[in-house]
Amino acid sequence: QVQLAESGGGLVQPGGSLRLSCAVSGISLKHYVIGWFRQAPGKGREGLLCLDSRISDTLYADSVKGRFTISGDNAKNTVYLQMNSLKTEDTAVYYCAADISGCSLDWGYMAYWGQGTQVTVSS
Repeated sequence: QVQLAESGGGLVQPGGSLRLSCAVSGISLKHYVIGWFRQAPGKGREGLLCLDSRISDTLYADSVKGRFTISGDNAKNTVYLQMNSLKTEDTAVYYCAADISGCSLDWGYMAYWGQGTQVTVSS
């Protein structure tokens, strides 16, 4: 059974940092790509970053380049999302997702999803 579990969300002030974790079970990062997505209130799901550990490749959305980074620990089968210089508009539910094909920021492309973790950026 494939499971993805996000953690690390919470309340942070503008300009602050937060690191989210995506613990994966049932599949291996050596064979699947992992993407991070978010959904803000009243908006559609937005693709942010994707990691393909098989070829050491990453894909970034323009909206997070220079602020967010993605990394993976194959030994722990966990992918991280480091978020710096957070803005109020980064407030959203953040999801990780997996697929056996190549990286995509199209949420409809990903086969497996976690339940999400809330990130609120506010003073």
